[in-house]
Amino acid sequence: MEQVRIGIIGLGNMGSSHCLHIHIENKVPGMVLGAVCDTSAERREWSQKTLPGIPVFDHYEEMYNSGLIDAVLIAVPHYDHPELAIKGFDSGLHILVEKPAGVYTKQVLEMNAAAEKSDKLFGIMYNQRTNPVYQKVKDLVESGELGELKRVVWIVTNWYRPQAYHDSGSWRSTWAGEGGGTLINQNPHNLDLLQWMLGKPTKLRSFCSFGKFYNIEVEDDVTAYMEFANGASGVYITSTGEAPGTNRLEVSGDMGKIVVENNIITFHRNRISEREHNQTNTKAFATPENWVCEVPAAKDGGEQHIGIMKNFTNALLRGDSLLAPGEEGIHGLLISNAIHYSTWTDTMVDLDNFDHDHFYELLQERIQYSTVKKKVVQQIADVAGTH
Repeated sequence: MEQVRIGIIGLGNMGSSHCLHIHIENKVPGMVLGAVCDTSAERREWSQKTLPGIPVFDHYEEMYNSGLIDAVLIAVPHYDHPELAIKGFDSGLHILVEKPAGVYTKQVLEMNAAAEKSDKLFGIMYNQRTNPVYQKVKDLVESGELGELKRVVWIVTNWYRPQAYHDSGSWRSTWAGEGGGTLINQNPHNLDLLQWMLGKPTKLRSFCSFGKFYNIEVEDDVTAYMEFANGASGVYITSTGEAPGTNRLEVSGDMGKIVVENNIITFHRNRISEREHNQTNTKAFATPENWVCEVPAAKDGGEQHIGIMKNFTNALLRGDSLLAPGEEGIHGLLISNAIHYSTWTDTMVDLDNFDHDHFYELLQERIQYSTVKKKVVQQIADVAGTH
């Protein structure tokens, strides 16, 4: 393969942006736009005007079987990610899927199984993994410089969204349309980064509020307590209802504390391990000598979506390792689902023995009474009443 012919399915905000990066701006060397697909006539018209010469399809199967593409970038609503990925693998295509991997773990496990059976490359658009700041935090943790993990506190409340945002589409902020609120829409990147940098929590207990700040049916305020395999604890707080918001990550270990805020890493570094100090110190109020250091890391945010597409292309053409393997999409989603599940069942949740089937059942109950579903039923009734 000398170049990757990518097909993009879904020409909304993200899909159209990817088209421009690849075809108009030529920002992904080795990748060319082979075809696009969308069920919307308006979006297909946009493509014909903006991307002249690029074949346009109104159904994914036609694009999949066209012979015009080697891989597909899936940028459609969340619920459809796994199904379209599975169909893509069956059609012999490499897959790059937008976040989140899906809405519920049961369907993502099926997608991962299909990927494992195929011999195709599978990536996910976890573009925040390209951010040098988070890469450096991961390195500090995994290299042992921070020592044994003790606690993590991440406050991510800078996801403010007014009511006008929630009202901008009938599918937005509904169980039937999106499958959740801030956890499934705004927070997938943060939840992925949490487990990518620090490892997956083993247990959690959450407290979600649904429609606390807005006239919506899904969660807009979340606090979750977590436990990790080594006994470390964590708190994750997020909301779409705070302005101004905060994005502050604190990670504490035996060797001090890392603070990430405003894309700056500050390492409050102990000269010796707190555990060693505790064993050898004889003074009642003595603390380890501590240095405050700004850790060097580029603050530009990295290449983001373009970086993921470059990495995906180089993995196909040169055999590079994927920065964000698609199979890893299950990890952040598991945390997201577990937060919902803990609130719904009022229990501590064991992530290593998560009840994927029961979660799915509880989600279906909420979909059954979702605003979107009610609107569709009413529209059908209105049409029937005119005949």
